[in-house]
Amino acid sequence: MKFSMFCRRHCLYLAWFVSVIAVAGSLYLSEVLKYEPCKLCWFQRIFMYPQLILLGVATYRNDKKIIPYVLPLSLIGGSISIYHYAEQKIPALSKVLPCTIGVPCNKDYLNFFGFITIPLLALIAFALITILLWTGRKEDTVE
Repeated sequence: MKFSMFCRRHCLYLAWFVSVIAVAGSLYLSEVLKYEPCKLCWFQRIFMYPQLILLGVATYRNDKKIIPYVLPLSLIGGSISIYHYAEQKIPALSKVLPCTIGVPCNKDYLNFFGFITIPLLALIAFALITILLWTGRKEDTVE
């Protein structure tokens, strides 16, 4: 009960923190480790990067009215992550709509324990942001 109340009260801050980690991680992978992002990685970034700014401003203002505008970004980005992860783990899927320019979308730069890949990490970030914002979307009530 106390944990859910904590998450509800601090949903913006926690979601913003997750977006900071996700954006920093993606920049670290591409700019420091020099992993070239594939086409689907770019689409995931398109839906994650604005959340960093939107949630940062909303956290600063303590404005939960941003939640309905950020939730679709997380849901769409998470859907792209699911497809990207499936494309990496199901070889036949990468033949349906192959990446023809740049890095192939089924390339695994990271593959910890045989299942933790970059798209899975992105999916976890999108899912956490979605859950946190969904939890905190209602106004706090005095109990």
